[in-house]
Amino acid sequence: MKITDVLRAEHAVFHNLFDHIEAVLPRTRTLAEIKSLTTVVETLLAPHAKTEDDLFMEPLEHCFDQIGQQETFHDEHELIDAELAKVHKAREVKAAKKILLNAVTASRKHFDKEERIVFPMAERILKAKTLSELGQQWLSRRDVGTK
Repeated sequence: MKITDVLRAEHAVFHNLFDHIEAVLPRTRTLAEIKSLTTVVETLLAPHAKTEDDLFMEPLEHCFDQIGQQETFHDEHELIDAELAKVHKAREVKAAKKILLNAVTASRKHFDKEERIVFPMAERILKAKTLSELGQQWLSRRDVGTK
């Protein structure tokens, strides 16, 4: 499986999670519930972002330089992480909800940009064998985490 297929599949899982959060958040009454949802997002997002940074973005760094986007993708990961961290510091339910929704929106926009720009660029620039090898590296990393 190509790394781009892996990342697209992970994005689909995140979109389902984000749909769930957007559906339940209006009925959520406590900070603890909101912070718990946030922790789920953080726990799932961290290995996804690490995979993107380590296996996927690194071989494409020179391309990002050429299109003037080298810092953008890294900055977006940091922005999303910072928004999620703010939820844990929030002291009011309304504020925590707004911050979490901001993080969800930023994540959706980031995923959209990757799916429209980065993944097609990778599939044009990197060889199919390279994309498959990166997918295998992802699989090996996942196997290590399950043992």
